[in-house]
Amino acid sequence: MSAGRLRGVCLGFNGAVEEFPFGRNPDVSTFKVGGKIFALSTLTDTPPLRVSLKCDPDLAVRLRSDHPAIVPGYHLNKRHWNTVTLDGSLPEAMVRDLIEDSYDLVVASLPRLQRLRLDWPGQRERNREDG
Repeated sequence: MSAGRLRGVCLGFNGAVEEFPFGRNPDVSTFKVGGKIFALSTLTDTPPLRVSLKCDPDLAVRLRSDHPAIVPGYHLNKRHWNTVTLDGSLPEAMVRDLIEDSYDLVVASLPRLQRLRLDWPGQRERNREDG
């Protein structure tokens, strides 16, 4: 996956924005929803491209044991973040799913009104369960 493709996937989610909050390192892109980060990467085409993503802690451990390209989050809470090396060893569909899972974890933590504004599919599912 290229840097441009990674950016496109991350910005393809409702309400997703890209910011560069690290003044001393303007190359680090953060992708946020509701003001919270769901992905961050240094989007250079210098291989290998890496992206850090939120992950359910139990799933994070399983992914790390099954895939050498997935390691504990670099400079992040290692319980909740994985860093994924995009070296071609993981199918692109899996990488997209990991990004979507990260986005969903962040959106699920947002207040209900924000989730409704985002027209998040998870909120529609919650509404069906409640109704």
